[in-house]
Amino acid sequence: MTIAKDMMVNDGIRARELRLIGDDGQQLGVKTKAEALKIAENANLDLVLVAPTAKPPVARIMDYGKFRFEQQKKEREARKNQKVINIKEVRLSPSIDVNDFNTKLKNARKFLEKGDKVKASIRFKGRAITHKEIGQRVLDKLAEETADLATVEQKAKMDGRSMFLVLAPKGDK
Repeated sequence: MTIAKDMMVNDGIRARELRLIGDDGQQLGVKTKAEALKIAENANLDLVLVAPTAKPPVARIMDYGKFRFEQQKKEREARKNQKVINIKEVRLSPSIDVNDFNTKLKNARKFLEKGDKVKASIRFKGRAITHKEIGQRVLDKLAEETADLATVEQKAKMDGRSMFLVLAPKGDK
């Protein structure tokens, strides 16, 4: 439930009639704004407009300061629990040797285990661009070797003189 920063409270409510909900959650029926304010004041609480678009608008009697504090606490908790996914890049070449490939593969696996996405790129230099299938095979081999940890999010595609492949970690760890 997202709460607007400027919720209508007490005298800020413009509606003449309100459907009122008590502080214990029970329906108090349709009341005039003055009656609703008086009930809220007697309970030493605030009158808060919770559904301004309803016919008639719905207001609730509650401690607005405590309510705002609880909402901020929930938002902080949600921010704390969200996961930031980084994209790490592994650069390869079409004529990469086996040991160099294994080193790059090890780095890619390490990034995937940490939960980051991996962007594998091959830069074609000079006349190597005429043999795109060699670069394609290198990227396919990388995807195949990391198949236990990752899924291919974006298949290998050319962009200028480079070919890219994006791998995303499998599941949530």
